[in-house]
Amino acid sequence: MPDRLRRPLQRWPLAALRRLLPSVCALCGDGCDGVVCPPCRAQYAGPRGTSCMRCANPLPAGAVCGACLADPPAFDATIAAVDYAAPLDQLVLQLKFGARLALAPWFAQLLRDAVLARGAALLPNPLPDLLCPVPLGERRLVERGFNQALEIARPLAASLGVALHPKLAGRTLETTAQSGVTPAERARNVRGAFAVADPDLVAGRHVGLVDDVMTSGHTLGELAATFKRFGAARVTNFVFARTPPHS
Repeated sequence: MPDRLRRPLQRWPLAALRRLLPSVCALCGDGCDGVVCPPCRAQYAGPRGTSCMRCANPLPAGAVCGACLADPPAFDATIAAVDYAAPLDQLVLQLKFGARLALAPWFAQLLRDAVLARGAALLPNPLPDLLCPVPLGERRLVERGFNQALEIARPLAASLGVALHPKLAGRTLETTAQSGVTPAERARNVRGAFAVADPDLVAGRHVGLVDDVMTSGHTLGELAATFKRFGAARVTNFVFARTPPHS
């Protein structure tokens, strides 16, 4: 672009440029003012159906599913914004493996809306005292260059007015990605994988764990158990997408 055209553009307010050069919906490709256009959000990212208060798996009726009653996980509640299904699953992959970081605030927005919709059901602690993203191992963090859970946690913490502690939890073991092991091996794969950097910050408090996807729940369960060992009064998972049981 010639300099005579570039210089005026550089001086224009960002809002004006957005009006002239709208973004493109990540799902349908139409022009829109955000990451996903309102019609696509309404069609693919509407409120989830009734689910277990504890693990967020679909539940026709009642508050807690039979699996959580029979074998209670270490976490106390789970809030998920959407189901991990097409086409939203592709957005998760674009964030995690394509470094499309602009998706993270949109994920956080939907997750915030799910938190507000859940509201009174989380009583007596409707919001956590602090948020902590599920940590990546050092090797995977170097390879990827960012932690997708932290990218979601930042705008989520800001929108909820909750303190974010990015380094409160760390990985003590470089585990195999959960997607790379069988369901039967997942609990063993993450056993003893986490540590808490500041136990005094955890004792007696409600901790919120943030992640992009919850599948078996073993990673979040192990991290919740670690926080409970250091005296956390309650642990709630805040995940963008929940994988349906049949997946």
